[in-house]
Amino acid sequence: MFDKLEIFRMASGLAKHAGTRQAVLARNIANSDTPGYRAQDVADFDRTYRGSDTGTQMRATRSGHMAGREMAHAAQNTDRADPEEPNGNTVSVEDQMLKAVETKRQHDLALAVYRSSLGILRTSLGRQR
Repeated sequence: MFDKLEIFRMASGLAKHAGTRQAVLARNIANSDTPGYRAQDVADFDRTYRGSDTGTQMRATRSGHMAGREMAHAAQNTDRADPEEPNGNTVSVEDQMLKAVETKRQHDLALAVYRSSLGILRTSLGRQR
């Protein structure tokens, strides 16, 4: 029922993106002592959700990027090797924790947008919570 309303698709997409990014950040932290491990991250949500004219349509940037309506957030190596690290590991636990806090805020925003939109929809139908 709600899958045709753009605001619900956007909130759902943001929540999925935040979950995917949290998983990648957790994997980075888990491998913070692994020699040669390169930290990864996912593309920003606005880049994956940007549209052509209206700004609300998703856009595939390469083949296999999106399967149907699902967003695929491929992990990308984003951090450069730190010359001070002799084992070649590029994970900075502090940076990963800051990114995790930012991602939690995005997830909280997605839930707030969803709740607010659901409340507006219920009110327009004449229903109370």
